[in-house]
Amino acid sequence: MTRTPAEIRTTRIGPLARLPAFFALENKRAIVAGGSQAATWKAELLSAAGARVEVFAAAPSEEMLALAAAPPRGAVIVNERAWDAGDCNGAAIAVADCADDDEAAAFAAAARAAAVPVNVIDRPAFCDFSFGAIVNRSPLVIGISTDGASPVFGQAIRAKIEALIPKGFARWADAARAWRPRVQALALPFRGRRNFWERFTERAVAAPNAVPTDADLDALLAPTPAACSGSVVLVGAGPGDPELLTLRAVRALQSADVILFDDLVAPDILDFARREAKKMLVGKTGHAPSCKQDDINALMIALAKAGRRVVRLKGGDPMIFGRADEEISACRAAGIAVEVVPGITTAQGAASRLLVSLTRRGKARRVQYLTGHGRDGKLPADIDWASLADPAVTTVVYMPTKTLPELVANAVQAGLDPATPAVAVERATRADERMIAATIAELPARLAAAALSGPVVVMIGRTLADYVAAAARGEPESRQLRA
Repeated sequence: MTRTPAEIRTTRIGPLARLPAFFALENKRAIVAGGSQAATWKAELLSAAGARVEVFAAAPSEEMLALAAAPPRGAVIVNERAWDAGDCNGAAIAVADCADDDEAAAFAAAARAAAVPVNVIDRPAFCDFSFGAIVNRSPLVIGISTDGASPVFGQAIRAKIEALIPKGFARWADAARAWRPRVQALALPFRGRRNFWERFTERAVAAPNAVPTDADLDALLAPTPAACSGSVVLVGAGPGDPELLTLRAVRALQSADVILFDDLVAPDILDFARREAKKMLVGKTGHAPSCKQDDINALMIALAKAGRRVVRLKGGDPMIFGRADEEISACRAAGIAVEVVPGITTAQGAASRLLVSLTRRGKARRVQYLTGHGRDGKLPADIDWASLADPAVTTVVYMPTKTLPELVANAVQAGLDPATPAVAVERATRADERMIAATIAELPARLAAAALSGPVVVMIGRTLADYVAAAARGEPESRQLRA
C-alpha cells in the first residue's frame, strides 16, 4: 500500500490573551497624567522609547521632577496642573495613574475620543493596552505579559530570560540594523539573504559579548557554497515530548524552507518550525499506506536542487531504524550537502519514563535494538534468536505490534525464559503514553487486548523486573495500563 507525499497546512495560532505589539514612539507626543512613582516609571519608559513626554500633575513627586531633569532619551516636560480632556489631542499614547474608577473612566473616555490608545495603571478594565515586563537589549526588546494574572510571575520569567540573553546581544542587534541596508543593496536571492542572517546569528551566539566590526560583515558577505544552493538535514524529533528536542534540532526547524516529516513525529514538534516553512507528510507506517522511500528521496533531492533548505524530520533518532543511510546515499549521489542532527531514541525516552536503567549493573551486559518487521511487514528472517534469549541482555523491539506473537514464540523456543519481564510502551514520553507490563509470554495477548494504535516499543529483560513487579502489585508509580 502506497501514498504520495502531502503538504500539511500550518495550524492556526492558538488564542492570545494579549496581542504583543511594539509602539514606535520616536519624536511622538505621549501624555502621562499623575505624578506618582508609578506614573514616573511609565514616563521613563516612554522617554526611553524616544517619545516627547508631557506630564500633567498638580503635585509631581520628587522622582518625576528628577526624571524631567535627566530623561533617558526623549524630553520629559512636567505641567504642574491636573490633566484636561484636551491634553489628549494629538498624542500617540496616553497613560494615567488615577485615584479612583471615576477618574479612570473619564481619562479613558477622553483618550479614546481623541483616538489615542490608553493605559490606566493597575486598572485593566480601562486599558487598551498593558505594559509587560521588559528584557532590554535594545534594539532587541523582549516583552512579557501574563494578562494581569500575576505580575510577579512575569517578573520571575523576565529574570530567567535576563540570565539567558547576554547583554552583548544589544551590540549585535545594533549591527544587524546598521548592516541591513548594505545586505539589501546586494540584491541577493532569498536563500543568499537567509544564509547571511543565519551565519550572522551563529556568529552572535558564538561570541555574544564581542564587538561586531566591519571585518565581521566582510566575512559574512564572503560567498559560500551553501549561500545559493539547497541542503538536507536529517533531524531526530525524539520520542514525542517536544521538550526533549535538542537545541540544534530547534535551530534546524526554525531555518527550514521545507519539512518532510513522518507519521511518528508528534504534532507539537512542528510548532517549533517557522510558520512560513512548507510542511509535508511523507509517512511510512507498518501495515498501512506509506510513501515509497524512492519517492521520498526524489522529492527531498528535487527540493534541495531548487535551493531549498530541507529538514527530513524523523521520530526518535534518524540513525536508529530511520533509513538514514538510504537518504544520505541519495543526497551524496545527487551532490546535495547533507548532515544529521541526532535525537533522543524512543528506547531512551521510554526508559526515562519507566525510571529503568537498561544497563543495570548485575542484570544486563548490553542493550540491543531489534526491528519487529522487515520490508514485507513480516518478522525479519535473520534475527539472532540466541542473542534474544540471552538473559544478560536488554532487548528493545521497535514496531512489533503485529509480529510480537511470532517473535515471542521463536525466542522462547530458542531459550528465552517465558517469565522474562517485559514492558510495551505506546507513544513514549507523550501526554497520552500508555504502558503494559507483563512477562514476555503474557505480553502478546495483553497487547492484543489493549488494541494499541500509536507507535510502540517492547522492552525485554531482567532490568525491567522491579517495574513489572510494581505493576503487578498495582503501585501507581508504575503507570501500568489497566487493560
